[in-house]
Amino acid sequence: MTTLQDIADAIEGTLDGDASLVIEGVESLDQAVAGHLSFLSNPKYASAVADSKASAVIVGMDWEGTAPCALLRVKNPDLAFAQAAAMVSPSAPVQDPGIHETAVIAPGVDLGEGVAIGPNCVIESGAIVGARTQLRANVYIGHASSVGEDGLLHAGVCLRERVQIGDRAILHCGAVVGSDGFGYVQTEGRWTKIPQVGAVEIGDDVEIGANVTIDRARFGKTIIEDGVKIDNLVQVAHNVRIGAHTALAAQVGIAGSTTVGSHVQMGGQAGVAGHVSIGDRTGIAGGAGVTKDIPSDTFVSGFPAIPHAKATKLQAHVSRLPVLKKTIATLEARIRELEEKSKDA
Repeated sequence: MTTLQDIADAIEGTLDGDASLVIEGVESLDQAVAGHLSFLSNPKYASAVADSKASAVIVGMDWEGTAPCALLRVKNPDLAFAQAAAMVSPSAPVQDPGIHETAVIAPGVDLGEGVAIGPNCVIESGAIVGARTQLRANVYIGHASSVGEDGLLHAGVCLRERVQIGDRAILHCGAVVGSDGFGYVQTEGRWTKIPQVGAVEIGDDVEIGANVTIDRARFGKTIIEDGVKIDNLVQVAHNVRIGAHTALAAQVGIAGSTTVGSHVQMGGQAGVAGHVSIGDRTGIAGGAGVTKDIPSDTFVSGFPAIPHAKATKLQAHVSRLPVLKKTIATLEARIRELEEKSKDA
């Protein structure tokens, strides 16, 4: 049983309400009922607090609205809610250590202490699985690949040969790491495949979403540094390097040999051309198309991507084109009229 006071202590919040309330789960403001904890981070939803049926809501320290329930005031509502959710949400299932009888493990595989190998997993020769790492059903680990300690590979993950993954990695269903990069040369109207003989290196504390594809390098390495978070359906091409603690939203595509700095944030469906360099702490809006280098500490949007303030001004001008077209037509007609009068004079 978790009380509101337990949560307040854990998230270092200031409690305004009944400390003995029992919290049984977390939910959004509009879906919460008695026993639920919710939160307000985006001011857009501030009015929903007054109508929420939650037992308590996490808000910022300076929030001045009214609520029909208890409040927990914190410095960072997003972080506090994540911490609270971990306290009261159902725990994810954990595999018991051991090797399922249907797993196929080649000679020479190095398995750490306490690993859990699920049904139908295949681990090729020379592979390493670190201590306490869990492989769910149908995971494939190729020749000479390695996964660090305390990792979790969900069902259907595929690691091709010579892939290296650090500690505490999470790979969601269907992720493929180390597939061939898209490399061909055209001769006499036909495509000839360029061998993709490189590898992939992924650091510690990386999370990779469902159906993400990360290609092996043509030569050398495709590199994902520590703490990178990758959403579902992202494509990372060969020889890309992504800096530490960068976050990529769904359907981002990064073409070959591009370098992405650290602490970069890319919105959904953003695309990056090949051989481009993106500086640290850059923000790239959803749907943006990056076609050239971007310096650090820049926020860009649009296609081709340009500084966001400039992009919004250009978009404002574009939206006025129908009016401007009509105005120009009127002025052209007036000029013709004046020219006719001048001829008759």
